[in-house]
Amino acid sequence: MFQIGDNIVYPLHGAGIIKAIEEKEISGEKQLYYVINMIIGNMQVMIPTGKVLSCIRPVTDIIALKHIMHIFQHGESESLLPWKQRYKVNSDKIKTGKLQDCAEVVRDLRRMKNEKALNTSEKKMLENAHEFLISELELINGITEKQIKSFY
Repeated sequence: MFQIGDNIVYPLHGAGIIKAIEEKEISGEKQLYYVINMIIGNMQVMIPTGKVLSCIRPVTDIIALKHIMHIFQHGESESLLPWKQRYKVNSDKIKTGKLQDCAEVVRDLRRMKNEKALNTSEKKMLENAHEFLISELELINGITEKQIKSFY
């Protein structure tokens, strides 16, 4: 159970902060909802508290971040796949909502971009994945500005 003020990640929407827990009646059924202010797009979402474990997670901690930074900077990129397969693999990684998977997508697409121009879909994917990555980094307790900048 999350509390008001907790930093969370909602896959495909990025990181946010729980601002309230409210009871709402929808279709005649009363239910508790987390009211979450998302960093990306400055939007607000409401998620039923009963479904929260299947769709949101806590923000990554600083200890895990150090491992992710190492993978981001020194990890091996996957072998070159045809772009459709690569797009599917990267889309699946982003959908997990895991910081490490998202960092790998950003790393791999950046490396490709340095070798050749990305197609429009991959450019957009890189932009979205990077925005998602940064939204979570900004909410990690104890993170330094230097650590955030290492992902730019």
